[in-house]
Amino acid sequence: MSQTYTSLFDVFSIGIGPSSSHTMGPMRAAARFVDNLKTSHLLSRVRRIQVQLYGSLALTGEGHGTPGALVYGLMGQQAETVDTTADIIGEVRRRHQLVLGGQQFIPFDMDADIELCKHITLPQHANGMRFTASDEAGREQLSEVYFSIGGGAIRREDEMSLSAPNPPNVPYPFGSCRELIDICQREKLSIAALIFNNECSLRPAPIVRHYIKHIADVMDQAILRGMAAAGTLPGSLKLGRRASQIYRRLETKFRNNDEDALMIIDWINLWAFAVSEENAAGGRVVTAPTMGSAGVLPSVLRYFNRFGHKEAPHNREKGTEIILLTASAICSLYRANASISGAEVGCQGEVGVACSMAAAGLAAAMGGTYAQIENAAEIAMEHNLGLTCDPICGLVQVPCIERNAIGAVKAVNAARLAMRGDGSHFVSLDSVIKTMYETGRALQDGFRETSLAGLAKNALTC
Repeated sequence: MSQTYTSLFDVFSIGIGPSSSHTMGPMRAAARFVDNLKTSHLLSRVRRIQVQLYGSLALTGEGHGTPGALVYGLMGQQAETVDTTADIIGEVRRRHQLVLGGQQFIPFDMDADIELCKHITLPQHANGMRFTASDEAGREQLSEVYFSIGGGAIRREDEMSLSAPNPPNVPYPFGSCRELIDICQREKLSIAALIFNNECSLRPAPIVRHYIKHIADVMDQAILRGMAAAGTLPGSLKLGRRASQIYRRLETKFRNNDEDALMIIDWINLWAFAVSEENAAGGRVVTAPTMGSAGVLPSVLRYFNRFGHKEAPHNREKGTEIILLTASAICSLYRANASISGAEVGCQGEVGVACSMAAAGLAAAMGGTYAQIENAAEIAMEHNLGLTCDPICGLVQVPCIERNAIGAVKAVNAARLAMRGDGSHFVSLDSVIKTMYETGRALQDGFRETSLAGLAKNALTC
């Protein structure tokens, strides 16, 4: 395994739902394409932009908000800051024009200029897209192919052969969990401290700490918005929001001192529901590692801050930092040696990885040893192996929202199992990651975010 590293700033990205690979990725690809037009001094010549979507982006893109995300990107909007309350997409549909790169108006018909090539999957990745810019005479000015590889990350076609284009230069790169732990033991560092040192080699420590706190705050705000919101989620399923109802019932039981030994599980479910419903509604959430799995880690963070910290050797603020730093390390391993894309390996790469990240982070915050942290991450993924990605109607709603809740509970359970042992475990995290990737690649295409098989096929017809 080659040594590499994914920065915490790339693991945890702030953006809008419902999908990091189908929303944030295409948005960033479109914006990068427009930037390339600018740097090549071609922007002023452009009179038409055409986009072809391939594979999973074509099959489930409409349900995942891909056309709107492309419009945002072509207009120069950023996923972290775009105003989701403004009717930007509606204006483009009505006027059949957009402001390319925020500088010049061009005609743009979302139905004609975005083509869903549902029967074509590019060999490099299931989430492919081609952008073509033409002048007034129809002459091609620039054409580029991009791939959305998971978690909002993108690569241009010429970058796909690279294991990690422009990897960050950090003091402690690692390519496996074994290497990670060996470095930690040699340097006498916790996993969280090693990641923090790596991040501080890329930017000043106050900025790193501020971003960690900001990420935790955005996660918490998504929980609060989700618990307060009511109504129906967008899309053909007409699925009603449940988080606010669950919250009211739990608050009533709490006020009345109703005895329920399993109420903690209800709270974990609630927090995961709240974030996942916000994501499904196109709200602002954090990739952890993707938006489709964005409810798992915030829920486990809430569990630690409300319940778990009482047994932890750290206060809530320090524990939160440890959870996020440790989770980032685990995600880096999956991104280097497998995938976090549902279109490539199924939902084991999204909710499965989120569960593994959260379990490891929680075990670390509870004072776990290296072995216990690895054990927690391994348990969490081992029991997500083979998890398919078959969203009904191509929407990140069913089974995705409940799946986040189950993943959060499973993460807490995995961490507790690991902490009740001495860290001894038969299966290594490295072997589980390898198995997850092999399993994902062996899944039929219908079970990898195409909505052509599984629940998407058998539950109902859209």
